[in-house]
Amino acid sequence: MTTAHNHLRDDRTYPFDARGIAKRFRHAAIFGALDALTPGEAMDFRNDHDPIPLLQQMELRYGRHIGIEYLERSAAGVLIRFTRLPG
Repeated sequence: MTTAHNHLRDDRTYPFDARGIAKRFRHAAIFGALDALTPGEAMDFRNDHDPIPLLQQMELRYGRHIGIEYLERSAAGVLIRFTRLPG
């Protein structure tokens, strides 16, 4: 018998660490993860830099359907919570 592997925490948030993903694949992986979120779910996104171009692409792609909240900002990188909003 196999058990499903679910990274969803009790607060309906998935961790996503982009630092280990090759830069040429990062945006595709991030958009795939965001597309998989249902309303009310979130993704805690960790990266080695502030992803301004990515945030601009997200605004074009999702409009007001993804909430963006910085949880950490430092010289080492960022932690941003992306939340899928209803609509």
